[in-house]
Amino acid sequence: MTQITLDLPTEADTTQLGQALAHVLGAGDCLLLEGSIGAGKSHLARALIRTLRDPAEEVPSPTFTLVQTYPGTPDIWHADLYRLTHPDEVHELGLETAFDAAICLIEWPDRLGAYMPENPIRLRLDPKGEGRVAQIWLGARPDSFGATLLAQLRALKADAFLAQAGWGDARRDALAQDASTRSYTRLFGQGTAIFMDAPPGQADSVADFVKVDAHLLALGLSAPKILAQDVGQGFLLLEDLGDGLYPAAIAADPTLEPSLYEAATDVLLHLQAHPAAADLPDLSAQEWADAAGLVADWYVLAVTGQAQGRAEIVSALAQTLTLLADGPRVMILRDYHAENLLHLPDRNGIARAGLLDFQLAQMGQPGYDLVSLLQDARRDVPPQIETAMIARFATARGLDLAAFQASYAALGALRSLRILGIFARLCLDGGKPKYLTLIPRVWGQLQRNLSHPALAPLRAVCDRFLPAPTDEALHRMGSQCSPSR
Repeated sequence: MTQITLDLPTEADTTQLGQALAHVLGAGDCLLLEGSIGAGKSHLARALIRTLRDPAEEVPSPTFTLVQTYPGTPDIWHADLYRLTHPDEVHELGLETAFDAAICLIEWPDRLGAYMPENPIRLRLDPKGEGRVAQIWLGARPDSFGATLLAQLRALKADAFLAQAGWGDARRDALAQDASTRSYTRLFGQGTAIFMDAPPGQADSVADFVKVDAHLLALGLSAPKILAQDVGQGFLLLEDLGDGLYPAAIAADPTLEPSLYEAATDVLLHLQAHPAAADLPDLSAQEWADAAGLVADWYVLAVTGQAQGRAEIVSALAQTLTLLADGPRVMILRDYHAENLLHLPDRNGIARAGLLDFQLAQMGQPGYDLVSLLQDARRDVPPQIETAMIARFATARGLDLAAFQASYAALGALRSLRILGIFARLCLDGGKPKYLTLIPRVWGQLQRNLSHPALAPLRAVCDRFLPAPTDEALHRMGSQCSPSR
């Protein structure tokens, strides 16, 4: 990460960048501030200095004094070299000594000539619309420096968002993170709320969350209400639906398990009985099959050392889906499983099932979310509950049970193949070996799906190319994982 480009649409954004830089600079760091007169160089330097000294610190522009110093640990030198007529004048200012021991902020650094410090950070500000854009060159610093800077900047933006929403002084407890880039924090103030931080540019779109959330609430379902939002930044303040995730609720009272899965199944029936949200993606059977090619790209590669069988697996799966699971589409939530469902005993009917993590909603087959619910990669669903819910769903939808069971098996194979690939990728490329422990369960689900007679052609292809996740295979995969990434 040798270069970073940031849009700074407001003065507050420039201030935050200065504050973030203050958290990462240290003795011997030199920040060269470039840009035309009025570009915001002094504004940024002022924010940086006040962060390191005092918010009320008087920080005059050094245009006429040439250098302003701020004693401390380390000292801060703020220089404006615009009025220099020759580089030799730099020596008279004493900057050479400061470069080694202080934090130096240099405006108009082109005047330095031969006195340019080693490995400086260059930051250029240019107008962009009503604001400005910053380009930052980090020199020979490691990628971790840039990552820390961006993390500090995002934390400041989150603080500003929460302060504006009235939760700036709330106590914060981080919640467990999933496989995505999103993070969640529980806030304690006047009651509780959940802060969702979803960095822009990811597949998980905050705008999609907002759209789908509104649709689910309009249907009377228990999605969290949105208390405040900044879609552009990827920040949401959400209603806190509590800690009653299905696995925890079932562990506390195992007798609840059948009724919880009934409620979750009924949510799907209610959702599919109404028109879908607008403008949802709608993939073809071939596109669904292509997505499952991850199993060859990552799982097979990790176990055998060769990414083989993709074309054959995708072709066989596409044919299976086209034959068994390619009818009229309904709205699906995609990640519909126990870890994204909450037990809300104080609510009634289908509202007893709280819904989380639905921003990837799209159009799909009626059985897709049911498979996600009942063939859970993270927990074993009792076979009798799976059988009962399949029948409950098919009966309520007026579907032929035998035909639906074949469709269910095809969708189950699709999900299992894709998840095997995703879990292998999360280990090898994402540095998250914990997902390897889930692979044997997903493999078992795949084998059960492939045992359906209608999936015999797909089974033959999978038997040919997919190695079983033996202890030796899982160890081999784990040895390729870098937890530090």
